[in-house]
Amino acid sequence: MFMPNGSSETTLSPLNSETAPLTPSHSSQSTPRKRLFRFAEDRWPVAIFLALFAIDLVVFATASAWPLVLAWALLSVPAKVCIAAWNHHHQHVPFFNSKICNRLMECVFGLQTGAVSNVWVLHHNIGHHDNYMDQSKDESAWRKPDGQIRTAHGYTWWLAISGYACALRKGAEYPGLRRTFILMTLLHVALLAVLLWINPFNATLIVIIPMVISFVLTCRHTYDHHAGCSEVDEYAASNNIMHRWYNILTGNLGYHTAHHLRPGLHWSKLPKFHARIAAKIPAANFRGPGFPMSLLPAGPKAA
Repeated sequence: MFMPNGSSETTLSPLNSETAPLTPSHSSQSTPRKRLFRFAEDRWPVAIFLALFAIDLVVFATASAWPLVLAWALLSVPAKVCIAAWNHHHQHVPFFNSKICNRLMECVFGLQTGAVSNVWVLHHNIGHHDNYMDQSKDESAWRKPDGQIRTAHGYTWWLAISGYACALRKGAEYPGLRRTFILMTLLHVALLAVLLWINPFNATLIVIIPMVISFVLTCRHTYDHHAGCSEVDEYAASNNIMHRWYNILTGNLGYHTAHHLRPGLHWSKLPKFHARIAAKIPAANFRGPGFPMSLLPAGPKAA
């Protein structure tokens, strides 16, 4: 397991950062009392995600006119695609000190993005982060077994279809993580079944279709971040996106080299760490965002 060394920041294990202890480089003193959030920067994003989920529930429960349901479904898809990035951050560094609060948040994330508790911990944190420099072991490998680079569409659908099975298989090595993953998957299947029983049309448009789109596009983002990158130089193994609004909406996911060097570093601290390593990242590993994010203001040019 890769662990960042020499950091002055507080870091967490990339495998299961919820259960791993905080490891400050200079102090082991505990705080007098636990706060709800581990990092204050997570409060506003969580409030927004919960507000969007509340709107989903209100529209699901009250809207009977199909144009209104369709309109909200279409409006919510871009938001849920962005929320998938925050679910990714949560899987690395959970938002709350309370396990119960984290599980409840993951219920919301699961219905918004299609990724339930620990699916990314097993498939992404362990299967990808530990092996992304070795395409023969990377669970999100952009190379085929014969060495050829997968096409973007082929990669996206391969990863989307195989992701849950891969997480289950990887979970054999981590039974505690797998237990939570299986239980939360079954819970989400039950929740979706109830929603479909109550109102199949609203459930399909408001919940199922947007979360499938979010999950599939999340798989595509992994391709964009790594396909064709170096397999020997960790500073050239990821693509970085310095677009201002891309990073606002995805929680600094564009600082991807920094994220891979320190996968347990909180998303709010990535820009500062990136500034320290930017000179080591080749120019070819800086790219712009795809459509429609490219339509938003890029902000000041950054290295």
